[in-house]
Amino acid sequence: MGVVSLLLSVTFSCGLVIAVAHVINRPFIAPVYDVVLNLGAFASAVGASLLLGHWTPTLLSALAILCWLVLARRTYMARRSQTAAQLVAADGE
Repeated sequence: MGVVSLLLSVTFSCGLVIAVAHVINRPFIAPVYDVVLNLGAFASAVGASLLLGHWTPTLLSALAILCWLVLARRTYMARRSQTAAQLVAADGE
């Protein structure tokens, strides 16, 4: 493993650990901007790692994308239930 691949692997491992920790922390609802920017960053990381032929960083980044997709769904569902609750509250007034 070359130095570039090692550094990319360490970087993306850290990002993956953070994403997994967020998924495990069920009460955590990620802000929309956080989800969008992390998905963009890790998608770019997958593309760059593929172009460089670095398979370990590619896999780590792809796993982080899966975690952020779980978080995106959680964020969507939370925002949807907030909106529904606000509509019900507005109807009750």
